Amino acid sequence: MTGIIHFETFILTGVLLNLTPGNDTVFILTKSISQGKKAGIVSALGIATGSVVHTLLAAFGLSIIIAKSILVFNIIKFAGAAYLLYMGYKMLTDKSQLNSGRVSESKFVDFWKIYRGGILTNVLNPKVALFFIAFLPQFIDINVSTSVWPFLILGTTFIITGTIWCCILAIFAATIFSKLKDNQKAATYINRVCGLSLIGLSVKVALSTRK
Repeated sequence: MTGIIHFETFILTGVLLNLTPGNDTVFILTKSISQGKKAGIVSALGIATGSVVHTLLAAFGLSIIIAKSILVFNIIKFAGAAYLLYMGYKMLTDKSQLNSGRVSESKFVDFWKIYRGGILTNVLNPKVALFFIAFLPQFIDINVSTSVWPFLILGTTFIITGTIWCCILAIFAATIFSKLKDNQKAATYINRVCGLSLIGLSVKVALSTRK
């Protein structure tokens, strides 16, 4: 494949990295458990869209600005942390989200908001940008490193495998939760755990460094 080396190794490594739990995994799980299968899948698609943004940034060299500028890195980092903190707080205080499985899968779920949240969660994580500019170049021929196509091909491949896994994860988590949909006490407890998970994730993002 033009400009790409060790493509099979890249796919294997990418799959293993996608299987490793991270910020995106926590976000998808909280949406799947609290708002149902469709919400989980939509959140996964939002995460994938965010990864498309990072792929384009890496391809055109814009991610280097994030890697080199402490100010830009911190602005993006704290914006992402604040957004996750807000979502976690909303889950802790909104008692309507987990009343029943019927509500979770109903038309009243704002899927656009969930999709947008997935995008922002991914895009506002500067560690993801650093990952793309550090990981993708390892599988690009140094003689064509100035071309954007190898970045786009590798990024697209990584996104496809990651999205498949995230959708499986969302369906699995939602299926497990559906067994508890008629238990209001369990539903409330799970909602609080999801909210606290997002708040904990916001703290993790806020404390992250470029190293």
